[in-house]
Amino acid sequence: MNVNAEIDPAAVSDIPICSNRRPILSEISRRNFLKTSALAAGGALTGEKIFANEPKKIYGRKALVAITLDLEMARNFPNWDDTHWDFEKGNLDAVTKKYAVEAARRVKAAGGVIHFFLVGSALEQENVDWLKEIIGMGHSIGNHTYNHVYLLAQKPDEIQFKFKRAPWLIEGKTIAEVLDENIRMTNEALISRLGIRPAGFRTPGGFANGLTGREDIQNMLLKLGFKWVSGKYPAHPNSIPGVEPTPDIFDGIVKAQLAAQPFVYPTGLIEIPMSPISDVGAFRNGKWTLEQFLKAIRLSLDWAIESSAVFDFLAHPAVLSAKDPEFKTIDLICAAVKKAGDRATLVNLEAVAALVADGR
Repeated sequence: MNVNAEIDPAAVSDIPICSNRRPILSEISRRNFLKTSALAAGGALTGEKIFANEPKKIYGRKALVAITLDLEMARNFPNWDDTHWDFEKGNLDAVTKKYAVEAARRVKAAGGVIHFFLVGSALEQENVDWLKEIIGMGHSIGNHTYNHVYLLAQKPDEIQFKFKRAPWLIEGKTIAEVLDENIRMTNEALISRLGIRPAGFRTPGGFANGLTGREDIQNMLLKLGFKWVSGKYPAHPNSIPGVEPTPDIFDGIVKAQLAAQPFVYPTGLIEIPMSPISDVGAFRNGKWTLEQFLKAIRLSLDWAIESSAVFDFLAHPAVLSAKDPEFKTIDLICAAVKKAGDRATLVNLEAVAALVADGR
């Protein structure tokens, strides 16, 4: 794949999507970005530079669809009583790794890429050949911190379960120092074990307001070399656990897609939000069935394609391997993009960030 390929402004599907290298963009229409105005509530109140009021004016005819998978273990999966993963997020099991590799193969066969975000402690495992295979297929791997730390922590014991149980691991360090070290170590681990630099950064957990009001965290990420972050997960309705979601729930999730469009913080850091609903939101918080999850993804994806917007699908192989072992969700997204023809394309988040940067 030629990462230096130029892009036809009318055919965004030609965006280079090669792993862990920023796509080189040329001749992208700035007018499509500059025509947009700030979201009535969001931009006016937070001072963020928003590109998401009218998605059709942003990307022309192409919707940008990203499949993003966080490589970490998750409490309650595969069994509901599994809570020990809170203390060993990077101890990826064989099932999770196998699922990630197969997802990568399927999406590549569909002509797209997956953007993975890796908890750095996973690189302590003896064998990382599976990650090298993913990289070899052209997929991207970003930084998800070393221990899956909480970036908005106000007290040391809020940073991570592991540090609450073993506070001596961070004794004498400020919260900012612990966070900086966690992110920096993951960068170094990716270089040392995989020979790559991180393709962007995703916060552990998504925040309804992203990093708004946390210029300290924004500046920390910028100083560590990141131009963009995926940290916002818009608020959306969900059903009572175990209760079938109503049409209003699905409608609310679709409406939340507008708040999941990229924007730029006042510091210049680009935000690429995660699109609801995540697999954790559906299967843990709502205790949905797979069919209910597929319906929400299909409706949200339909909106994104119709609106020529960004759709950033968020999931975890540790969860999907238990709840969607046949890859129905991955296949649904790939099929929907293929069916959309020249109205949608599969990209990584590097490509989305590059387009936003080009429009400033």
